[in-house]
Amino acid sequence: MPRTPSAIRLALAYFLGVFAVAFALGVIRTLWLAPLLGAMAAVAVELPLVLLTSWLWAGHLLRRYPLASAAAALRIGLIAFALLLGSECALAMVLFGTGPAQWLSAQATPPGALGLTGQILFALVPWARWRRSAR
Repeated sequence: MPRTPSAIRLALAYFLGVFAVAFALGVIRTLWLAPLLGAMAAVAVELPLVLLTSWLWAGHLLRRYPLASAAAALRIGLIAFALLLGSECALAMVLFGTGPAQWLSAQATPPGALGLTGQILFALVPWARWRRSAR
């Protein structure tokens, strides 16, 4: 069995694997789905695909690098969540010219709140996968 990397390395691997897929889906959502369906419906279409990716990728990582505790899995999810929020804020600034306050206020809109709910679930997926495998 391979040596388990640090929580930061596993969180980075989890974040990057999911973020790559979510970024591609976000482009599709922004450019094609939102103009066609509206922002809320576009997020509602994208969200299950991102969460499925999270579930599958976290499962892969936890099979490859089994964790000793639920706390370790939760720590990985929370670090990945922080990486995700930081990256999303930075991308909003670079791609759309919004400041951190504007990005944060967008989270209070219905599509933003749905997206934030999905991001919180993303943070909890490693813990849920660990609990499932621990049974």
